[in-house]
Amino acid sequence: MKYKILIIESEEGFAVKVPALPGCCSQGDTREEALCNIKDAIRNYLEVAEELCEEQNCEFVEV
Repeated sequence: MKYKILIIESEEGFAVKVPALPGCCSQGDTREEALCNIKDAIRNYLEVAEELCEEQNCEFVEV
């Protein structure tokens, strides 16, 4: 699955956010590091979302 991300460059490096996944964000000293970190953040976000769904007896489906 692919997500559009927002990349924000500052004096401190790069911040990245995933608008489709509220609260899913990361950062890095370089653009490449930030992109690598946001991939991990997305993977972790989705794993937690799936775990929470299982605990609440709901269904997690890809659409």
